[in-house]
Amino acid sequence: MTRAYFFVILHSDIFVNRITMINSNRLFTIKEAAQWASEYTGKNVTASNISYLIQYGRVKKIGENGSTRIAFEDLCNYYQSYNGSREINFREQLGADLNWALSFDQYKEAETTKHVHRLHPYKGKFIPQLVEYFLDEHTDKFKTKTYFKKGDIILDPFSGSGTTMVQACELGMHAIGVDISAFNALISNCKITRYDLVDLQHEIDRITRLLQEFVKSSNAIDFEEKLLQELYQFNNQHFPVPEYKYRLRNGEINEFEYALEKEKLFLPVFKRLVQEYNIQLEQEPNNAFLDKWYSQHIRNEIDFVFSEIKKISNINTKCIVSIILSRTMRSCRATTHADLATLLKPIHTTYYCHKHGKMCKPLFSIIKWWKTYSKDTVKRLQQFNKLRTDTFQLCLTGDSRNMDIYEQIRHNNPAFKQLFEEKKIKGIFSSPPYVGLIDYHEQHAYAYDLFDFERKDELEIGPLYKGQKKEAQTSYIQGIADVLNNCKYFLADNYDIFLVANDKYNMYPTIAEKAGMQIANQFKRPVLNRTEKDKTAYSESIFHLKAK
Repeated sequence: MTRAYFFVILHSDIFVNRITMINSNRLFTIKEAAQWASEYTGKNVTASNISYLIQYGRVKKIGENGSTRIAFEDLCNYYQSYNGSREINFREQLGADLNWALSFDQYKEAETTKHVHRLHPYKGKFIPQLVEYFLDEHTDKFKTKTYFKKGDIILDPFSGSGTTMVQACELGMHAIGVDISAFNALISNCKITRYDLVDLQHEIDRITRLLQEFVKSSNAIDFEEKLLQELYQFNNQHFPVPEYKYRLRNGEINEFEYALEKEKLFLPVFKRLVQEYNIQLEQEPNNAFLDKWYSQHIRNEIDFVFSEIKKISNINTKCIVSIILSRTMRSCRATTHADLATLLKPIHTTYYCHKHGKMCKPLFSIIKWWKTYSKDTVKRLQQFNKLRTDTFQLCLTGDSRNMDIYEQIRHNNPAFKQLFEEKKIKGIFSSPPYVGLIDYHEQHAYAYDLFDFERKDELEIGPLYKGQKKEAQTSYIQGIADVLNNCKYFLADNYDIFLVANDKYNMYPTIAEKAGMQIANQFKRPVLNRTEKDKTAYSESIFHLKAK
């Protein structure tokens, strides 16, 4: 252990020991706890953050609502692991060359998912602050020079959900995205399109009004309201907040056995309500995604909204409203809250929710999420309008290994084509797919089914279904190298390429060699906020490639 690490640990322990001796018997109000945590972590910890810790059993609640207190010892034990020790732990596991500044640990989730970046969920996207770091004009001890300036054209040949294009727009740069997935291209282009927000709001209001009338013809809303009342009473009795979760975290309850017992106890109540309100839980058996993962009531509402979207005349409005519907569909799949990203098996009855620590239910109507996401989308578009610059951004659908980018720009955006004739692409900022990690078409299977987009799974580079063995790695190396070799034709001579990757198989030196490039630099960053259940220390590298 280095002297620097030892000093941090020693300093932290001394500090905690001193304040523990002073405050060990003290009880904090929520407001006092937030103030202390803010000073201790150097971040803005709010009363809502403290309430979250209580609700989810991270710290024990003392007293009743209105006079809630928290023991200082509980609070200190929780935050001690987040003030310095996490960085030390990551460095010990991943190496001292870890650039902690690139963790962007100081940002809250609302900042890393700002404005249009959260128009639609997407697995495997990087946070906008990482793009900003390398595109903007600042320098520091790691980034010792600037690589891009306003007016440059940036290319992202693995556009995904369009993060690079959005940040280029904020920074006054032009950007071109390319993606093999038609739905990914739709998401990306929807983020950077300028909208007639009056027309958008009119269409949202029209469809919402018609949807509300449509659901009146079914008993789904009344059924859900009654079911929620029954669940509320049941959960208050058997899963009281926050006592249950606190006891769970301290090993006083066997979660599996207790949950199974309570699921069986509530099931007769659920079946009675289903029969009383004549609810059809499942659709007729079919292999299609929309038939398997949605209840009949949800499916009927999805089809109804989609039929109304088809009537929209403004193509930009039609596209963004389609994204709202897709986002709604994703949240309304017949699965548990804990399995929303993985989809283990369809769930059509009430169930014990490991995420929330209580009995939960699948959805039987889309109207709540439709309203929520409609409002959220308009708000995010308004926020982005205040930040965006008058620059060109466009995502093309196709294969980056062989696409004629110039010809596609000429065909899709003549004004952009004129700029493209005057200057070449200055560089690339992209996150290529990780080998054997995600099936990029399958994650949005619901949208492909509904919108009838052509799937091109076989053209994905490094998809999950091909695995991570030697053959898959060889194919991946050739695929990424082919992309870089094709993109070189459209790049300026003194180009800069930044690729974000977790290269645990050491493939990128070979990729660079095959592309006739050299790795000029490599930045290693910790990845803190992962959606996967595996929370072990994890890092990724940003490879800076240049011409040989």
